[in-house]
Amino acid sequence: MSVKDKVIEIIAEQAVLEPSDISMDSTLESLGIDSLGLVESIFAIEEAFDISIPFNANEPEKSDFDISSVATIISGIEKLVEG
Repeated sequence: MSVKDKVIEIIAEQAVLEPSDISMDSTLESLGIDSLGLVESIFAIEEAFDISIPFNANEPEKSDFDISSVATIISGIEKLVEG
């Protein structure tokens, strides 16, 4: 399974949607994922890929990790997995 597919699977599970309902330009907010859901998604992604995401849950705008859309999340995770 690709990084993209796995991330979409995790986000879909968090949003209680089908993976096919998730588009690359979806935002977590548009999928109905709140801040708690975001944190749970981050934990699930970290566990799935055995990585540590540089994310400040209290101040996401000050994070180096871009959570503005599904595409930017996938891109960030791919960089961490490769790194």
